[in-house]
Amino acid sequence: MKKRIISTTAVFITLIIISGSFGCNKPEPDNSNPSSKNHSVKETPQFKKEGELTFFKADGNMVIKIYIEIAETEAEQEKGLMNRPWMDEKQGMLFIFNIERQQAFWMRNTIIPLDIIYVNSKKEIVSIAKDAQPFSEKSLPSAKPAQYVIEVIAGFTEKYNITAGDKVDWQKM
Repeated sequence: MKKRIISTTAVFITLIIISGSFGCNKPEPDNSNPSSKNHSVKETPQFKKEGELTFFKADGNMVIKIYIEIAETEAEQEKGLMNRPWMDEKQGMLFIFNIERQQAFWMRNTIIPLDIIYVNSKKEIVSIAKDAQPFSEKSLPSAKPAQYVIEVIAGFTEKYNITAGDKVDWQKM
């Protein structure tokens, strides 16, 4: 009889331990590579002051000077102003291409509306795509060949009366 009580007690204790362990499982640690995960929070790109750009009327009178970030490499040009939630009125991005040719931009993954200014090799504005809308994949081509493109916030060219025929100049810092 004593053996039977001990056997029954042992079985009962074993069942309690087994059933209790199901509710107390510690989650396995996640040792996967954190860079391979899809994080919902994206790092906001910060403006890098790399130069100053000045707009001039066709007659040579200065209009306004802004700070610029410069996109010279293919990677910088592909990224442009994508994923930026805002940009100051006196900031912009200058794209420098190796040759003067027809240029076309779009607004894919670009959060803020922009004015896109196309400039030829003589640093003369050849056309402006005003108020380019965020996230649009519509192609916005230059009216004439351009070697440089400047992106500023939408309304900038209207506010400062910047038009085709005006000129620009810049200095890297």
